[in-house]
Amino acid sequence: MDPEKQSATPFSSAADLLESDLRGDLVRPGDADYEDARRIYNAMIDRRPEIIVRCAGVGDVIDAVRFGRAHGLPIAVRGGGHNVTGNALADRGLTIDLSPMKGLHIDPRLRIIRAEAGLTWLEVNHDLQHFGLAAAGGFVGTTGIAGLTLGGGLGWLVRKHGLACDNLVAVDIVTADGRLLQASKDDNPDLFWAIRGGGGNFGIVTSFEFEVHPAGTVLAGLVVHPASRAREALRFWRDFETTAPRELTAGALLFTAPPAPFMPEDVQGTPVVGIGGVFTGDLEVGKKVLRPLRDWGPPVADIIQPMPYSSAQTMADAFWPHNFQNYWKSDFLNGLSDEAIDTIAGQFSSVPSPMTTVVIEHNGDGAMNDVDRSETAFWHRDSSYNLLITSMWEDREVTGKNISWTKDFAEATARFASGGVYVNYLGEEGSDRVRSAFGANFDRLSAVKRKYDPENVFRLNQNIEPTD
Repeated sequence: MDPEKQSATPFSSAADLLESDLRGDLVRPGDADYEDARRIYNAMIDRRPEIIVRCAGVGDVIDAVRFGRAHGLPIAVRGGGHNVTGNALADRGLTIDLSPMKGLHIDPRLRIIRAEAGLTWLEVNHDLQHFGLAAAGGFVGTTGIAGLTLGGGLGWLVRKHGLACDNLVAVDIVTADGRLLQASKDDNPDLFWAIRGGGGNFGIVTSFEFEVHPAGTVLAGLVVHPASRAREALRFWRDFETTAPRELTAGALLFTAPPAPFMPEDVQGTPVVGIGGVFTGDLEVGKKVLRPLRDWGPPVADIIQPMPYSSAQTMADAFWPHNFQNYWKSDFLNGLSDEAIDTIAGQFSSVPSPMTTVVIEHNGDGAMNDVDRSETAFWHRDSSYNLLITSMWEDREVTGKNISWTKDFAEATARFASGGVYVNYLGEEGSDRVRSAFGANFDRLSAVKRKYDPENVFRLNQNIEPTD
């Protein structure tokens, strides 16, 4: 008898059998590609799955779910792997990796796409650009479409076309018992309601059908001011936003100026404030809309220019590169008062890492607000501003310093918070914070969870436990 087979455990034999049934790949500790397969966006996360199934299609997803349940393994699901908490990896469990699933069907006439769950926003909008179309979702191109959409889906078109989940028509989803279901307004409408903002609690969505929109060439970019003028610049931007049309989705960033050609040498390496975004509409109208923003100051750098929407989708990617240490805090804000601006600017002045970026998003006063809060699971539609502190650093030895600074920042700005949080920015912060992400929709979500996942198989997420 083959010594290797003789020493094989029942579990390893079952894994061998699973591997033989897959169209995709099965990766285990010790395999040559294991370290690459378990690498995700946040380098702070160091979890070691027992098995990683790199799915080629829905059949692999079904087989993986059934295998995980049969062997009592914790199950994690990976789309883009961009989530800061590292929920894409199941320590000593099973990670179902959807990232190889890149199928994309585009119907330019109906403006409908069907996208598999392994795609990123960069990839989707790259192909849509050929037809002058764009998908609503994502501020960063390397973010996966799956996790972002399931959590709601803020992005550069949010004020004109709403959240990613508002543009969702239907999904294919593998449930905890290994069934493949369709969910839409007509098929399993309770499940369709829940996955539009409720995260990955209810199953594994393998494909998404979206409405997409004309975009083509847009006006996009950033104006930059020294941090010494941050308070004035942020007040000006806040007031400017009160009359900004829906065609403009914009935000403000506090960061350290990089050594880039567009940045004056005397500014490089110093704290700055940037204000910018994407105007989707007539370019001549956009130039007039953005003129006050570009004239104020004047800025030390102005890189607002016409570009394809697919380029605008990726213009912020440089702020959030992969494979560095990350720790985030976020809150929706009750407006953006002078006191809030002073506190945010003051806290950033002591930033310990030049890689850290603080973002103030203006997402509201637009299409997101046209949808009733009970129509989808995404609750926080009345929160116009969101604060996101994305601390990033390279050296593990300064981890404590960066985490402490981030926590202090969040504590200092907590008095301006609405009490809600965007689930896609939420860290490991406890059940009360999870509940705050879903607002008054939480109990209804819990009931849907009990119907489709009563044993809480899909719990490695911002978890909604099933009701008793």
